[in-house]
Amino acid sequence: MSGPVGAGKTTFIRSISQTEVVSTEELSSEQIGKTHTTVALDFGQIDLGEHLLHIFGTPGQTRFDYMWDILSEGALGLIMLVPCDAPNEFPQARRILEYVVSRHPVEFIIGLTRTDLSSNGWDVPDVAAYFGLPEQQVLAVNPQESASARRAIHHLLQRI
Repeated sequence: MSGPVGAGKTTFIRSISQTEVVSTEELSSEQIGKTHTTVALDFGQIDLGEHLLHIFGTPGQTRFDYMWDILSEGALGLIMLVPCDAPNEFPQARRILEYVVSRHPVEFIIGLTRTDLSSNGWDVPDVAAYFGLPEQQVLAVNPQESASARRAIHHLLQRI
């Protein structure tokens, strides 16, 4: 799982993990719109019956971009979280996405977050057009709701 700062990566993992989440959040030393930021990774697990799925969340800040490559090694797929109400973060999401899939060709989806918080945010068709993807590869996700996070994982697994 990846995305720009504040997209909901840590929240997503906390809402869905069936084990205690390993989180490396620290006080932010820069003005990023929130007090804490992930500096290395977030990690959780989900038991899917036959398989135990390991979920890794990357930091969103470019200064921690070395973790994008490390955490993508051996990945089955990628959920790129993008906040619908922050189109200024879309270029960063595109950079992360291109960086990861160019080094680790994996199936991916875009999870559009904060759709419940903004009536004038971008919608699925607009975000799909921005990223040059079919609409089926973009879905609204509420990282605070485990059912929504599970739907996103299921959607990704269907593409794999």
